Formats: sequence, structure tokens, C-alpha cells
Amino acid sequence: MAEVTRKGSLGFFNPFKSKSGSRSNSRASSVVDFKIGNDARKGSLATVTLKKTSSSGRSSRVGSARNSVDHTRASRHGSTLANDGGDEWERDAQTGERKDHTELLHSLAHRGSTEELVDRAEAMFLGIPPQPAHDFFARLPRSVWDRVMQSLSPADKASLAFSCKPFRDLLGTGVWTNLNSPENRDAKIEFLGHLDAHLPDHLLCFPCAVYHVRSQKGNEILRPTNVSNPIFECPNVFNIENRVSRHRITVGRALPFPFVQLILRAQKYSKDHGIPIDSMSRRYKDRDGEWTHQTRYVVVEGHLLVRVISSAFATPALPPAGLRRLLYSPSDNFNPFFSVCSHWRDGNLMPAIKCALSHIPKPPEGSGIAGTAAKVNYHFHRPHPIITLCSECRPMRRCPECPTEYLIELKVQEDRSDPDPRKMFKHALVITRWSDLGDGTSPKDPEWAACNGEGEYDSFSSLGRRAIAGTFESQFTVDQIPGQKMISMNPDKVKLGEKGHDWY
Repeated sequence: MAEVTRKGSLGFFNPFKSKSGSRSNSRASSVVDFKIGNDARKGSLATVTLKKTSSSGRSSRVGSARNSVDHTRASRHGSTLANDGGDEWERDAQTGERKDHTELLHSLAHRGSTEELVDRAEAMFLGIPPQPAHDFFARLPRSVWDRVMQSLSPADKASLAFSCKPFRDLLGTGVWTNLNSPENRDAKIEFLGHLDAHLPDHLLCFPCAVYHVRSQKGNEILRPTNVSNPIFECPNVFNIENRVSRHRITVGRALPFPFVQLILRAQKYSKDHGIPIDSMSRRYKDRDGEWTHQTRYVVVEGHLLVRVISSAFATPALPPAGLRRLLYSPSDNFNPFFSVCSHWRDGNLMPAIKCALSHIPKPPEGSGIAGTAAKVNYHFHRPHPIITLCSECRPMRRCPECPTEYLIELKVQEDRSDPDPRKMFKHALVITRWSDLGDGTSPKDPEWAACNGEGEYDSFSSLGRRAIAGTFESQFTVDQIPGQKMISMNPDKVKLGEKGHDWY
């Protein structure tokens, strides 16, 4: 059988194979040798193979091959220059590394503190002579300035008049005296808040709308509610009708709003403006009850977050009267011994806590042969000390009306007050509360007012899927973030208050 020669042979892949009788075969392979860089690179060899074509398309194919050779030569030449340091990149004189100019773009992002931005702004305008206020004011006619002033709020007008003399002459001193009117009280507090950074020795009193001198500068200590503890010189410090706003932590413990100001001022400005946040942490025990409490605070993105861990030893199978004695304080209007927000009566928080207490195993009781047998069986086959809660009381609760979250747990803790060593370890009810107390600018802040029951707040739309508990615990370690799912404390949003019977 005669051998059939295929027209589109793939022999051009082999640069060393040639065929006789073809004119183009004499140029089947083309080896191009050229020098690159210094003498150490004279042996560099570039091999370019050209595809065999017919005479009609020879010129176009050769031109494309030349372009390929030039592109190879240029790319190899560019890489050689890059290695030699002769390219357009700036290089470090000592290390020889390229200087990445994109760092300039990344440095424009705000990744540091406010003081760094101020320093950069001062360095940017360094060497530029300052412009007098009269020259800046004369750029626009008086009618334009009047139009601008009409769109400003009373607090902004007072701040603008406080900036320089031309604006004071334009607005007059009446913008300051108008702030003393009752309808402009909120505007006055907003204006005074802008001066907070310049008055480290004073503290803004919101009931008086006046800056008072700090009487215990740097030594302010949080004390129980039954101890007089004025931290500034205020004429209305003992006035019950015009008292300072405070938030209830536990029985006999409250957090006055001035302490929130001091914590956040120290974080925002300097330590002379407030107190260190570590000085606010406490660990104490109730005098009237068996509960112990641990409080801790942290500032995240300008907001003060608090965590209160309350625990008490619980007896199994308590009757309703025993549950009330364990959970509620008669001396505090029957509020819980542990930390709660103002909406604790609405929803299923207290029923969930009572459900958790029902999971504590009850020891056998009775007399006779059956009771003795049950006690012997209980002695040799004790239930597991780690109790797993049910689906009703295990999930975390979030109050839908304020930024507060709760976690209910049953843990085994050591009771050192019990002289019987066999009963030293008992089950304890542990309730952890996390709350966002706001940014400390005013008692009318949404978070602070909502936790005190003085304002409307939708926690699920405001907080989203990120829990306050996770935000708080992530500031210290990622190993202690609660792993429970989050549900609403009041899914039906039914507000019964004192009329509800499940809470008691």
C-alpha cells in the first residue's frame, strides 16, 4: 500500500527534522543567538522555531515570527534590567528591594488613632503661612454668609461664633444667650459637649447643663448606692428630683452616668480627662442574698460595653416560694439579684431561668427499704455533674428593646462555706449579661436610654448578626466566646410588666 503524505503534517514541531526537495525546508528551524546583559550572560541562548509555510503566506508568517523574536528579546532584556537594578523602579540603597509606591495609597486609609491624622494634617500644611480670618471671611459676600447661617442649628451657630472674632461679629453674642432658654436645652448640651476635650479638670453635669469642677480628680471610685459619693461640686447633688442618670447593675449597685463619661474621656483624650477602665472592675457578694457578682468593662469603637457575671448555689427541686427567695430581692422592689435591663419582666427570661433550675438532679428521698435502696443506688451511680440544658433554656437571649444579651448556665462550683467535704461542690446558677451602654455623649444616647427603659430601640436591626457577647469576649480571647444561638427574649413583643405572672 502506497504511503499517503498528509498535507498538514505536524513535523514542524521538531526543529531538527528536515525534508529534501522543499525550498522552505532549508529554513525549517531558525536559531537566534544574541547577547544579554554583561559578559556573564554571553552564553544565553534563545531558540525560536518558525512554522513552515507556503510561499504565498511566507512574508506574513516571517513578520509575525520577527515580532515574536522581538517580544522575547524585549521581555528577556526587561527581566535582565530588573535584576540589574536598571529599571524604572526605585530601589533601596542598602537592600536593593523595590520601593512600592502603592504604600502611599494605603497610608491614606484611616488605620491609626485620631492623633495620627492630626499629625499628618499638620505636616501637610507645614510651611504654608496661615491665612487671617478676615481674609478668609472676605472671600464671600455678606449675603452668602447670611444664607449659610440660616441653615445652621443653634449649637452649630454657637460653635461657629466661638471659633473666631469675625464669625462672632457676624452672629453676635445672642447665639450664646439663646442657649439658656428651656427649648434650647439640648442644643446647649450639644454645644458644651464640643468643649469636653479642653476641660480635663471639669465634668459636664447634664442636670445642670454646666461644667463642674472635679472634686476627686483621678481618684474617682465607684461605690454602692447607699454611700454618698459626689465626684464634682454640684448644688443639686442631693436633689432627688434632678438627680444624675444612673443604670442599675445589681442589687445595691448602680453605674452613674458621670463614670461613663470619665471612662470614655480617658480613652478618647488622655488619662487626665478621666479614670482608667481597669479601676471599674469589681467582684463582690450581696449582703442580703447568696449571689456573687463580677463586673468588667471594655471600650469598643467608642462604646462602653459591660459584662456582669452573677452566680448563686441552687438547691434542686425548689418550690415556687424557694424560687422567689432565690431569684428576687425583697429590699429592691422584687428585682432580681442578678443584673438585668429594664425589660426583664417582659418575655421569657425568668421562665427560662426557672426551667434551667428544674434540670438539677434531685437526690432520693424517703424511708424504709425503698428509700434506703434508692439512696444506695444514688451513692454508687451518681448522675453526671455536667448538666445539659434543654432547647427551651439553653439558647442565649437578646432583649429586643435594648442592647442587652443573657446567657443561662448551670456549673459545678466549690462552696467553701459548707463544712461538709462531701457537699463542697454544688451546682450553681450562673447568669451572664452583656450590655452596650453607649458612647457617653449624653444620657439621651439611644443605647443608654434604652437600657434604662427611657427610649425606643430595635436591637436586632441595630446590632445585626454580630452579638454583643462576641464583640466583648473577642477583646480578650476567642476561646471564651459563647457558642449558643441567639433568640429573642420577647419574640411576641408582649409588654405585660407587673401584670405578667410568669416572671414571679
